[in-house]
Amino acid sequence: MATDIRTYGDAILRRVAKPVKAINAETKHLVERMVEAMIRANGVGLAAPQIGVSKRIIVLDLDGQLRVLINPEIVDTSDETQDALEGCLSVPGIDAEITRCLKARVRGLSLDAEPITLEGEGIMARAIQHELDHLDGVLFLDHLSPARRRSLLREYAHKREETE
Repeated sequence: MATDIRTYGDAILRRVAKPVKAINAETKHLVERMVEAMIRANGVGLAAPQIGVSKRIIVLDLDGQLRVLINPEIVDTSDETQDALEGCLSVPGIDAEITRCLKARVRGLSLDAEPITLEGEGIMARAIQHELDHLDGVLFLDHLSPARRRSLLREYAHKREETE
């Protein structure tokens, strides 16, 4: 059975995710479900809350390399920022120019419970920041002005009505 991606309005997307206490078979199965959902949706990243699980896990699929980070935390970002178009699998069909740090370094644990550090620039840094926002209950829309956010949410609601 396919795992559905939770969409805007689902309360879990606004909750702070809980740390993973043990990396076990259940954790590995959750990561498999996340990767499957991300690939099915043609995404480049996904956070566990996006499939309805309040755990601090993200998966990234950039440059042909799958990365899994458990209990990730950003340890450094650049002062230099970049504006770029950003979308989200949990707000399908909507995108907006978002300002993010040009570089980001994150550390966490691998599926083998080994410490890992991932440094990214450009799209990788953007994906890291976007997915870690999800773990804190923040959506990319929250980085917009209130007026721009309202406008995009009206557009999103209209698109949802058209597809129902």
